[in-house]
Amino acid sequence: MEREWNRICAKRIRSGLNQAGADFCDRVEELRLRVGQPLAVTMENGTSYLTAAGQLTARWEEALIVTETDMAETMEYVSSYSRYAYAEELRQGFITVRGGHRVGFCGKTVITDGKVRGPKYIQGLNIRVARQVPGCADAVYPLLYAEGLCHVLLVSPPGCGKTTLLRDLVRRLSDGSVNHPGLRVSLVDERSEIAACYQGVPQNDVGRNTDVLDGCPKAEGMMLMIRTMNPEVLAVDEIGTRADLNALEQAVTCGCRILATAHAGSWAELCSKPGLDRLLRERLFRYFVFLERTGSGHVRWRVLTKQGEEAAWGWR
Repeated sequence: MEREWNRICAKRIRSGLNQAGADFCDRVEELRLRVGQPLAVTMENGTSYLTAAGQLTARWEEALIVTETDMAETMEYVSSYSRYAYAEELRQGFITVRGGHRVGFCGKTVITDGKVRGPKYIQGLNIRVARQVPGCADAVYPLLYAEGLCHVLLVSPPGCGKTTLLRDLVRRLSDGSVNHPGLRVSLVDERSEIAACYQGVPQNDVGRNTDVLDGCPKAEGMMLMIRTMNPEVLAVDEIGTRADLNALEQAVTCGCRILATAHAGSWAELCSKPGLDRLLRERLFRYFVFLERTGSGHVRWRVLTKQGEEAAWGWR
């Protein structure tokens, strides 16, 4: 059975995916195409290769080898046969397709007047499969109201699900619950990963009262949303630059509650990040939710207070 993300693959690759079956396709997190290399599939238990017959293997020589023809055909599907129409997305390094799936690419970069114009010879693609997990934030959601609505930072290394958790928290805050009314949430989705907008329309459920600013740099986007949408909650993914942090501080002075994510594998690593250390000293965030993936592929979450003390933990 084909999925939206299957249809953007070259027919030879699509055939292997379809032979692998619906259950397999439902568990794929990333699909990587590299010219002259085996077709790589990332799932919750790691990365392996896919054969032309739809079987997973650890032996690359048994796998389906991606050709230049496969790459060219896939790019035609991804860009709807018009790369010119996606010039800005190509410059940024990714295209979001119907269904919210994000296709990143690499190759020889064209630079004009010191500015990146986009790739010329695309040699690698990474299809990141958009997948919502409704309810994954149920255990964490009450913490946002532990002392009135408070600022929360979600923290993890890449691939542990912090964006998925952020998405579900945004939905919960926006829709509200029996005990809490729905809130006006402004979501700055710089890389189209949270709402996964396709032609401006969110493909993921981010709630009835959520306004989405898609494809805008975070720092500028946060200021735009504050000026134009009067949010009660400001949500943003992967903060880190000094511009991001300055924008967050301004948002707080405007009365917004902050829901954000950041890359780090531990409390010590988080404290060592330039810029973030200042926010930690100022104790802006009331809670920090750390996610980590175990060897079995399960995700464990821990909640730390602004003093760095563990307040709760669980699995999802």
